[in-house]
Formats: sequence, structure tokens, C-alpha cells
Amino acid sequence: MTWATYAIARLQAGQSVVIHPRGHSMRPRIQSGQAVTVEPLQDSLPEMGDIVLCRIHGRDYLHQVWAVGPRGYLIGNARGNHNGWVSRRAIFGRAVI
Repeated sequence: MTWATYAIARLQAGQSVVIHPRGHSMRPRIQSGQAVTVEPLQDSLPEMGDIVLCRIHGRDYLHQVWAVGPRGYLIGNARGNHNGWVSRRAIFGRAVI
């Protein structure tokens, strides 16, 4: 289980969740420990610039969509470091800030 297990389960059940992510990789958009509401995507698709709760290579992140393309969604932090490409099914929700 990870810090996001409970949040992902709620999002998959169609419920919004409030999380308090730790770390500085999303500054200045999100501060460490800030309350962030994440809503399920349902039938919508993530867009470039969205902050999403996703799983990449077995790790959970609240990071930004940097690009949308034929390979899916390029995910990375606010500092321009990329985690990799994921499919839509690896994205569980969108932050509402």
C-alpha cells in the first residue's frame, strides 16, 4: 500500500478525496502539506497542465500533465522533470485547486 491507496480507491468509486501531499516537486502550484481536492475524471480526459493523481512504474504521484499524444500522457513535476508516459487508465483523478 502507498500513501495514495485510499485516495485511489475512493476515486475509482466515483468519490472526491482531499489529500495532503508531501514534498516540494510541485511548488509553486502545490505546497508541501497543502490540502488538495482530487476529483474522479469519470468520462473526461486529462488535459495538458492538469495536475493528476496517477501511477507510473508502480509509484503514485500527484504531478502535472506535460503533454498529450499518441503514447498517452507525459507526467512530470512542476520543475520540468518527467516521470514518463502513461495511459488514461493510470490516471485516477484531477486536482481542483
